[in-house]
Amino acid sequence: MRSKIELLAPGGDVDAIKAAIIAGADAVYCGLDTFNARNRASNISFDELVGIIRLAHQYQCKIFLTLNIVILEREFKSLAKLLSKLVNTTLDGVIVQDIGMFNLIKKHFPTLDIHASTQLTTHNVGQIPFLKKLGASRVNLSRELNLREITAITKVAQENDILVEVFVHGSLCVAFSGLCYSTSASVGNSGNRGRCSQACREEYETTPSGNNFPLNIKDNSAFFDLPELIDAGVHSFKVEGRIKGANYVHTVIDSFRKQIDGFVNTGELTQDGERLYQVFNRDFSNAFLRGDLNQSMFIDNPRDNSTKHAVDKFSSNSEQAISVVQIHEVEQVLHQQNKKIKATVFDKIKCLSIDKLPLTLNFSGALNQPLLITATTDNKELTVQSTSLLAISDKSSIDNSVIEKRFKSFNNSSYDLLKICTNKLAEGLSIPFKELTELKKRIALLLNGNQAVLPEVILPALERHPKETCSGGENNRTKLSILISDEADITLAELTDADIYFKLPDSYKRGCTKYVNFFNANPRLIPWFPSVLIGKDYDAALNILQKVKPKLIVTNNTGIAYEAYQLGIKWIAGPFLNTTNSYVLMALKEEFDCSGAFISNEINKQQIRSIARPDNFKLFYSIYHPILLMASRQCFFQQSVGCEKPRIDNGCMLSCDKSTTITNLKGDNFAIDKQKAGYPSIYNQDQFLNMEIIDDLSDLFDGFMIDLTNIGAGDKPSPDKRKLI
Repeated sequence: MRSKIELLAPGGDVDAIKAAIIAGADAVYCGLDTFNARNRASNISFDELVGIIRLAHQYQCKIFLTLNIVILEREFKSLAKLLSKLVNTTLDGVIVQDIGMFNLIKKHFPTLDIHASTQLTTHNVGQIPFLKKLGASRVNLSRELNLREITAITKVAQENDILVEVFVHGSLCVAFSGLCYSTSASVGNSGNRGRCSQACREEYETTPSGNNFPLNIKDNSAFFDLPELIDAGVHSFKVEGRIKGANYVHTVIDSFRKQIDGFVNTGELTQDGERLYQVFNRDFSNAFLRGDLNQSMFIDNPRDNSTKHAVDKFSSNSEQAISVVQIHEVEQVLHQQNKKIKATVFDKIKCLSIDKLPLTLNFSGALNQPLLITATTDNKELTVQSTSLLAISDKSSIDNSVIEKRFKSFNNSSYDLLKICTNKLAEGLSIPFKELTELKKRIALLLNGNQAVLPEVILPALERHPKETCSGGENNRTKLSILISDEADITLAELTDADIYFKLPDSYKRGCTKYVNFFNANPRLIPWFPSVLIGKDYDAALNILQKVKPKLIVTNNTGIAYEAYQLGIKWIAGPFLNTTNSYVLMALKEEFDCSGAFISNEINKQQIRSIARPDNFKLFYSIYHPILLMASRQCFFQQSVGCEKPRIDNGCMLSCDKSTTITNLKGDNFAIDKQKAGYPSIYNQDQFLNMEIIDDLSDLFDGFMIDLTNIGAGDKPSPDKRKLI
């Protein structure tokens, strides 16, 4: 018996998807070779997707398609073509990261069910109504959350009629998903575009604490936490692994299927989870879920741990020291077990077909009789007939060439048109071609389960609005803005009439009123809200917004953005909302009355130039700032310079302000920086500086910002801020 709890499986290729289906997955998420955040997976073609949907639905399994990257302006035409095809399938949902894509689907493809990707870094209750207003029906939460935090968010999600997914197994990113820019900074390939090079798995020079893989953490597994997640109201248990093979997917999904069903039927956990160690793993941890962030989450080896686990288990059961021969024997047993798993899985899936359905079209009719068209497919016959009667025509008779030309499009992603038979249609006869076209539409409707085939959506041209003009009719001058985070830096305001943003911390002391008084005493400062605000830190930031009620804010957090919209406070979308296209601007303006946005630093001049500004909307760009590579809820110092604390406690966030450097094997240095009340972060060795954009795109931007927050310098001396201004 299947429970109401959804088991959501990864599918990187056709065999892995088949393995997930046969293992009992309730749903599978997979990607095409475009618009996909796992470009290292094999992925599937559109024709294969159609066959997979048909196969999965035979097993009461849903198929979700990953479209989980940020989109460039030039890609929307191709994206619209793809979405126009998807709406004519029975696909069960699309997984989306780009805010502009939400807007596009909601307006032009409303029959598609939208799921918010984990790349949106959803971690507080304010983000749920934001995503609901964008059109999301379900949300995949950040992997860093604990059970208490998940429970609070799920309660709000249920109030908003949104389903919640939680990752329960597979690889963990050490960084907050969607906020990792390491690949973009190092090789120019954005992780937000599906091109992550996994810097967190790289080898580094041995750190003072003796580690060579200081950013590598164990895999996630909540195999024994399922009852608590069910109590928390989680709808979907999601397994990571779209670059894994069929044997991995089958083993993991079959194990979770038995565990879930066993618990639902007996109230007990019936599986020991040992099979999970037989396939690829980096050992397992549930520390995020349990809210116990400690050193044991790390493992100094990014490769497969299954052999070591088998040897360690044998050794623990042996009264004597294990010999080299015995180690080899254990390895051989594991190898044979994996061969058996592969053979068993292949035997189970070999009969599952995603081939196109064979289709034959038969045309028949005689003088003064209607034209009959019979479609034969999948042991079914579907017949339509014309209203008009066939008549003699010398010039426009319906011959074989006319029919083939008009009906060859039935050879498509769903059907393999094997044959068009016209031998039962008398020669020299005709009906109006308009009616022949209507017959084609009726056949298509029947083959599509009586669902109308929707036409391709052609996106309307976007209207481009110039910068606001001054009284003389010229564009307003592009302004300088400054970001500070040190209260002592308020004196810099004496040097300039620039807008001054004050960056609020990620974490706060309980009952903190410090910043309410601070902003009230310094009304020139514009509050700048960070990307990650979890639990009580979100509550504290929200309290600042509600008590101060500033005229304008900048926010990198969509929960704060939604509350500002509700309060009628003007807000600007910060640079970490990853804005790369016009449709994001349109969504922010139309749905949340946003006043402006920072354009992502991950896109180039030509890509920026193609973006269309909405009316009465400001555009901003950061021209000087530390290059954030990643931020984490985990501690980066435990594995680098060491830390006397065995685990992260509440005081770490508020009081720790360490900094150090790690060096990869290529000799590149990276600054690890932890500001008081901030998350541990890693920065590139150089600051970002783009002065050329001032000459190239001043006509486009309303403001250029310089970041003076003292972050990311590592052991380098900080520059003179007055000279910088």
